[in-house]
Formats: sequence, C-alpha cells, structure tokens
Amino acid sequence: MKNNRNRQVILKSRPADIPQADNFEIVESDVPDLRDGQILVHNIYLSVEPAMRGWVSSVANYSEPVRIGEVMRSFAAGEVLQSSHPDFNPGDKVMGLFGWQEFAVVGPAAVTRKVGEADLPLSLSLGVTGINGVTAYFGLLDVGQPRPGDTVVVSTAAGAVGSAVGQIAKISGCRTVGIAGGPAKVAQCRDLFSYDAAIDYKRDDLASALGAACPNGVNVYFDNTGGTISDTVLRHLAVGARVVICGTASVASWDPWPSGPRAERHLLVKRARMQGFVIFDYAPRFEEARIRLAQWIRDGRLRYCEDILDGIEHAPGAIAGLYRGENAGKRLIRIR
Repeated sequence: MKNNRNRQVILKSRPADIPQADNFEIVESDVPDLRDGQILVHNIYLSVEPAMRGWVSSVANYSEPVRIGEVMRSFAAGEVLQSSHPDFNPGDKVMGLFGWQEFAVVGPAAVTRKVGEADLPLSLSLGVTGINGVTAYFGLLDVGQPRPGDTVVVSTAAGAVGSAVGQIAKISGCRTVGIAGGPAKVAQCRDLFSYDAAIDYKRDDLASALGAACPNGVNVYFDNTGGTISDTVLRHLAVGARVVICGTASVASWDPWPSGPRAERHLLVKRARMQGFVIFDYAPRFEEARIRLAQWIRDGRLRYCEDILDGIEHAPGAIAGLYRGENAGKRLIRIR
C-alpha cells in the first residue's frame, strides 16, 4: 500500500504499575507491502482492556510481555483492504490481535475471526460478542457453574465483563448482586444491567451491604478485582460456593508479592472452590459463546454500554483512564 503512512502506538518504556500515557509514543511508518498469505487490515476500532496492564508488565504473565519499541498489543476490528490469502477478500470485516495502529499487515494466525453479524455494530466484536462477552460466558457458566436460585456476586459489575456476567447469571435463573464504584455505575448496574442489588464499595459499608443483599450467602463470586473487596466477599460465601478468579485489578503490584488476609479457612469451612482461568484456553469453543451472546442481544436479554474515544491520540492514556474508572462501559478507540 504505497504512499500511505501508518500511525502506530508503541511501548516506549516499561511501566512500574498501571501504564500511563508517557509509557507510549505515537510514531509513523510506511505500510509494508503484503507477502504471500498476508492481509492488510484498516482498523476501525481499537480495544482497551484491563489485561493490557499485564501485557506490558515485567512480572511473569500468561503471555510474553510487549517489548520496548513494539506496537502495543491489542485486539482491533476493521476491514480487509488487500488480501493475498484465499480465505480473505477485500471488504471482509475481521477482528483479531492487530495492535494499536491504523493499518495492520498480518497473517491468518492474527485473525481471531471474520465478523459475520452484519445486523450488529462492528464494535461489539471487541466487547459483548468479543473477548469480554466470551470471558463472561465461559468464566461464569463453565467455571462458576451457576444453578437456578443461586446468588451471584460480581465485582466491577458495570464493566465490560462484569455487566455481561450479571446478565448471563440472570438468564441462568440466578439472583444477582453487583459491586461497583460510584453512584453512576451503581445506577447503571440496577437500571441497565438489571442487577437485583448493587453496592457502592466507595460509599457503602461493604460487609454490611453484602450481608443485607446476600442473607443466604454467596453461591458464586465472579472476582475481577482481588484485594480488599474480595477479602470481604469471601467472608460471606455459602456452603459449596464457587469463586471465579477473572482479574486482580485492585492489586497495585505483584512485585513484591502482596500480603493480606488468607482465603484457606473460608474455602475449608464453606467447602468452597476457587479457580482461575485464562480465556484463551477456551479458543476452540469461542464460536459457541458468540452465537448465544449475539442471539441474546437480538432478543433484548443482553444489554451493553460502550465508551468510545475518537482518535488514536487517545490511546496512550486510555489504560490509565480505565483504572481510574473514567469509562462508562466497554472502552474503545475509534480511528476511522
């Protein structure tokens, strides 16, 4: 694609904790010519994920850290402009690990899928029908194993994953309690995502509020935060509870390893199970989840909220803003 310049967000320095805008730099480069088997994608939406904090960390993670000088790893959704691969044609809408950049020249391994839901916005392929919705689906249904009548508690309940967890739990016949920060997000939990109860951890006495909202205990806890919120929820587990470890957003650093209350006694006395999962382990089953998620959206049973920033210049500070709770819904960068 000659005479076209590509704006890219690269990792300039390794963050000590939450990535800040000055850890990144926007650069320009030529769009390279395609080699056999590659496609050229014009990105339309770039995703912003809490997991990106781990992707740039020097501490061991489930994936190799982004190297200094590399384009920031990210999911993106866009349109195929050119193709030298028989499975892709110009005009195809695709989603995959294309990075924080305007144009991506990639092989088929970088493509998570062709986006076939023409009746739904392309942006959803990065949210509720993408990695966030799929994470909620398998984390709750496969790991949490909710049963009708269970009380399901979700932290960061208004977030891209948490909001889907709460609604899938309702579809499964459960009673739902969301934990969120601030009155706007608590109202969103109740009014948009139909939680039966919502707790503001910034203003409420969390232990008392949980006791009132969960008089028979917590059967499933979907944990996106770790830290003091989770320490409090663990004290309210019901016998046979399942704790799903999806994220540890509230833990400031894992170097040095933090200390705090121990979970073992709660798990022993309540005969409870705590299990972590990494969504990429479920890749062979992604389509199963996407089909159901898309249909729930069409049926009006699964609602969503998006927080869209216009322009790639917003990308460097977008992760830090996510951790400050600035977003109202799934955070995306729209660059086209």
